[in-house]
Amino acid sequence: MQHQDKLGTRGKYSLPQLKLCLVGEPSRAKKVIPIQGPDDAARFLNPLRYAAEEHFVSLHLNAKHEVLGLHEVSHGSLSASLVHPREVFKAALLANSYAIIVCHNHPSGSKITPSREDLETTGQLFSAGKLLGVSLVDHLIVGPGQKKNTVYSIRENHPELWQKPVNTSSFSSQS
Repeated sequence: MQHQDKLGTRGKYSLPQLKLCLVGEPSRAKKVIPIQGPDDAARFLNPLRYAAEEHFVSLHLNAKHEVLGLHEVSHGSLSASLVHPREVFKAALLANSYAIIVCHNHPSGSKITPSREDLETTGQLFSAGKLLGVSLVDHLIVGPGQKKNTVYSIRENHPELWQKPVNTSSFSSQS
């Protein structure tokens, strides 16, 4: 049979072929910890309280909501961090995450309540996650001066964001 190698020398692409891989950092965790609520997630997010700039991170969870790892999505300025669903879910898909919890800090010392942009971002991430099959469990906010392991849960305070229907018509191709 002459077609032994389907992409042999006659079938080489003229474009660079991309290969994806996930490189995990060594962990200091001694056991896998399930996340059952915002307070459980807060244990992993304490370093954000001391950051001088805004950071946006995602906790990656398996189907039992055990933490697979943490990814820093964005590192911004004192008052802002740019976040796009593409960047949030890229690592989630590579890590084969079942669900994610996202979190950012308010380093300026302002109240840890969400801004209008925080709520809009949450809605976008919820919709993108639903489309991709990676659930957004919560969006948490931490700030300096808060008690250790204290977080603001957007899901607990704005549950309506998790109840909205997903509009996939904006994702469909146009003929």
